[in-house]
Amino acid sequence: MRIDDAALIEQSRRRPDAFAVLYDRYFGDVYRYVAGRVGPQVADDLAAETFLVAYGKRRSYDPGRGVVRAWLFGIATNLVAEHRRKEMRRLEALQRVPVEGGADGGHEDRVAARLLAAGSRGRLAAELGRLPDRDRDVLLLVALADLSYEEVAQTLDIPPGTVGSRLNRVRKRLRAALGGAAPAIGETDA
Repeated sequence: MRIDDAALIEQSRRRPDAFAVLYDRYFGDVYRYVAGRVGPQVADDLAAETFLVAYGKRRSYDPGRGVVRAWLFGIATNLVAEHRRKEMRRLEALQRVPVEGGADGGHEDRVAARLLAAGSRGRLAAELGRLPDRDRDVLLLVALADLSYEEVAQTLDIPPGTVGSRLNRVRKRLRAALGGAAPAIGETDA
């Protein structure tokens, strides 16, 4: 016999282990939703945090305001939004951070590259902040995580060709924003 979700919340107030039934019942749905919003690389943490928050707030759950499933998705949506805000703040902070240190070994090419990077860092961070989430995810998985197209495709559950087209679109956009000079991000990973 399947116990009603609201009854499980009520039971979990006296028997915390009753909440595990809700976790088992809805974790997969919440995970798929979160993964669709932020990608699977972050989805495990945010989906688990959704249930941690819900567990902490179970005493204030009001069945008159809606079903447990919708309540869980509301928590997940708030956590996704918070994750995105933090990512945007990091990008905004990157705009303000000067390039550290001097030239490595004094080679004139390294000096020129550092000067170019120092002049473009703020514009680059601003443009990264304006990218659609799906494009930024592809770019950062290639540039920061050093994943191949196939690995990015698997991570985001999209075809490898989509990875290539998104990355190509991002490269063009960044080149335009930086006046024609942009890092060669992922150009050799075809």
